[in-house]
Amino acid sequence: AWTGSSVHSEVCFGTWDLDPGRYPIANHGYIVWRYLEISRHSQLAVLIWNDEEMADDLHTQATWFIDSDSAEVGRFVDKALDGVSCEDPRVSAVRLFLAVRDGFRYNPYDLSQDPADYRASAIVGTDSNWCVPKAVLLTAAARHANIPARLGFADVRNHITSDKLEERMGTDLFYWHGYSELLLGDRWFKVSSAFNIELCERFGVKVLDFDGTDDALMHAYDQSGRRHMEYVSDRGTYDELPLDEILTDFELLYPDLVEAHNSGEVDEAFATGA
Repeated sequence: AWTGSSVHSEVCFGTWDLDPGRYPIANHGYIVWRYLEISRHSQLAVLIWNDEEMADDLHTQATWFIDSDSAEVGRFVDKALDGVSCEDPRVSAVRLFLAVRDGFRYNPYDLSQDPADYRASAIVGTDSNWCVPKAVLLTAAARHANIPARLGFADVRNHITSDKLEERMGTDLFYWHGYSELLLGDRWFKVSSAFNIELCERFGVKVLDFDGTDDALMHAYDQSGRRHMEYVSDRGTYDELPLDEILTDFELLYPDLVEAHNSGEVDEAFATGA
């Protein structure tokens, strides 16, 4: 076996019913398969793969939740990037961020238990949603535009919320706060598209902007200098939405919030025109 900075190879003996070529490997991009026949029963195979190329492939591929190849996501991206002639992916990333941030009102009560509601192609047809679905949509839109993207999660303490929401949650700690990570140039940027402009103005929170040159995470303080958002713990990044784990934790940690969604309860603080 030989390993370089990012390119690896391995020599194997065995019998395989494969022609030489480039083959996809689930969750790992692609591997180049080459072999020399030594006898009727054995072959010398040379496997060559590139970590960087495999990672790029992985972060631009569609998944079941991040269905970036769907017609619905395609139409959303086309509309968001209408009139964009610059080929700089940063310009496209900013436009997609704004389209998700302000195109979908933030509503933490939209806590569906149906996995189909968390597909990007379904999210794009909603009027309001919460941080995780909005992150899924932004990640899918970026991948559709050939911008490598993945999901990121953190547990955050939100010091500014409605009385009803805090009562339903029983805490000001938001588990599994979702955001997107976009690869622009040689750096991954953390981008949260959760809070739309109207909501920020209503709660006196600074509007979160993204210019393609720095992270766009929730501000630590609001416009009056009060504590707003505190990142407590980082849950890492994911190439696909870990929905089962999220919903399992929510049913355990926020049973009243799940019930509020099921009963159709409305919180005026997050309602349209409130």
